[in-house]
Amino acid sequence: MRVLVTGGGGFLGAALCRSLAARGDIAIAFDMAFPDSLVREAEDNTNILICQGDISDMANVCQVFQTEKPDTVIHCAAVVGVIASLGSPSSVFRINVGGAINLFEAMRLYGITRVIHISSEETYGEFETDVATEDHPMNPLYAYGITKVTVEHLGRTYHLVNGLECINLRTSWVYGPDFPRMRVPRDLLEAAVDGRSLHLPTGGDSAIDHTYIDDFVTGTLLALDHPRHQYDAYHIASGTSPTLFNMVDIIRELVPGADISIGPGVYKHAGTVDIPRKGALDCSRAREVFGYVPQFDLRAGLSANIEAYRKHAITKNF
Repeated sequence: MRVLVTGGGGFLGAALCRSLAARGDIAIAFDMAFPDSLVREAEDNTNILICQGDISDMANVCQVFQTEKPDTVIHCAAVVGVIASLGSPSSVFRINVGGAINLFEAMRLYGITRVIHISSEETYGEFETDVATEDHPMNPLYAYGITKVTVEHLGRTYHLVNGLECINLRTSWVYGPDFPRMRVPRDLLEAAVDGRSLHLPTGGDSAIDHTYIDDFVTGTLLALDHPRHQYDAYHIASGTSPTLFNMVDIIRELVPGADISIGPGVYKHAGTVDIPRKGALDCSRAREVFGYVPQFDLRAGLSANIEAYRKHAITKNF
């Protein structure tokens, strides 16, 4: 299978490209920039194709369809996060919404009928319950979440008018090796392993469903491979929502002597903007339809992430 991965140079997209290639598919990584590690892998692995382009440029999008002839699409490309939403909302809408329209139009023109769209728990805004199902009301607070809801609805329009199958996978705070931003848990676990002190002033009471990258990849590929979907939205997450107090306690247990802590209250994006109330994403629909069962609770995910970080540090020093 030839799979076009938009945002193929990003944290999620690159992980998907590696897994697709490892199982024998052709991963067509489409993005404006790529990590050196993925470029090196593509040089040695003919199953990874690097295609540089801008999803907000329709000519670029059409060119990759015409040249690489994908069979299906995983759509990861987006400007991510609340801080970007506040700093440059016009760019968030241009890339996230305009780029999705370009993608859907190119799929229509080139006869590609299925796309897996990576959506977000930000579509819900403030969680009304501790555990959310896919039927939770969508009341996003910031531009990023608004664009994700918009793309989901655009996919439904293209399904109605053009027969496009757009499957929306709502995930939550994915983390793991190579995560690009200094957000929990990366900042906490790296400080712990490096022997540095880190004391976050607030955030310990926030309960968040953290999704380990391997679970995200597994769930996405299960959805991609499933022949017939009875729903167009699923949760791919851990199904749990420990607090950040719990996270700090687990890291201290995994790294004895770690000098890290977090204060009470609500976690703030970049230390400035309160996150909305969050909770766990109920993954039972994905389990029942295509067999997704998360393998990494927070302890298992943090343990795997710490081990990977230690191995990277050893490699870097030699």
